[in-house]
Amino acid sequence: MKILSLPLALALAAPTIASPLSPRASPPPWTILPTATRQQFRGLSAISPTTAWAAGTNTTILRTTDSGLTWTSVGPTLSPNDTNKPLEFRDIEAFSPLSAVALSIGEGAASRIYTTSDGGASWTNVFTNSDPAAFYDCMAFDGPLRGMAVSDPVGGKFRLLRTDDGGESWEVVSGDGMPAALSGEFGFAASGTCLEARAGRWYIASGGPGSSRVFRSSDKDGLIWEVAESGIVSGEAAGVYSVQFRDGRNGIVVGGDYTAPGARVNVSSWTADGGETWSVSREFPGGYRSGSAWVPGRCGTAIAVGPTGSDFTVDGGKTWRGFDNGSFDSVVCVTGGVCWASGQRGRIGRLVLG
Repeated sequence: MKILSLPLALALAAPTIASPLSPRASPPPWTILPTATRQQFRGLSAISPTTAWAAGTNTTILRTTDSGLTWTSVGPTLSPNDTNKPLEFRDIEAFSPLSAVALSIGEGAASRIYTTSDGGASWTNVFTNSDPAAFYDCMAFDGPLRGMAVSDPVGGKFRLLRTDDGGESWEVVSGDGMPAALSGEFGFAASGTCLEARAGRWYIASGGPGSSRVFRSSDKDGLIWEVAESGIVSGEAAGVYSVQFRDGRNGIVVGGDYTAPGARVNVSSWTADGGETWSVSREFPGGYRSGSAWVPGRCGTAIAVGPTGSDFTVDGGKTWRGFDNGSFDSVVCVTGGVCWASGQRGRIGRLVLG
């Protein structure tokens, strides 16, 4: 058994003190955790300060229940005859230390959804895409039963799958109430946060050469949608990569241009009216950002991550400041001021806000 250094063990065991983060006080740097893998993890879900799941390349899924001190590889075992192996997981939604839903991406049958109820000891393939035009990017759940997954436009509109039984079965949602996609518009399978569920509403983030937009629906079944311009830069690899809401009114979006990771103009916006309108930030994160997360219980505080570093806001996305220059793709925060982040080459981090 690998023995962790005392500083790392103490950092992970630090108490979580729920106090406001001062505008002049930066979060601590990320504590990098020992994952013993070089896979890239864009899928990330945490259910507590101690328990988190990460999903990534080469059919790899990791789980920890001890604050990241140790990680167990729990990804599904694929049939030797599976022509789509290995799978590339881009999103995971966990509900407990035992239950989770994972989404893999790719054209055709490579887009799949798996569920587990025994901590990853076994997985059930509950959905395999049969439409060659569909490409599923990410998922979101508004509770333990109801969830959706979004695909790039099929027939000129974003396509949704819906589940009402915790991911055990999925059906295509009617697109009659979905606004038409623009030419070249698509979603980004970058951090599992291109689809958001909050306060009975749903949000889809998009990008592409024509525009970067945020779709919104106040219909719990995702049947009726509206769409608004985000203010974020658009392009062949640019747009809104992550949309996150704190409640029914306050939301943030981050993104930018994946091919220009250091470009920092118009890479974030905020809303206070439920996504009807968006305003670009006064001070932007330090470049393209693929993932974002609100910190529960800390009004106005959120974190964004990307290949050039991490940033934080304490005013609901109006201004951002950098605090770490390490590369991450995804971030999630839980009650108690604990945040987790994941990225390339097995890099997973954890921090505790003081």
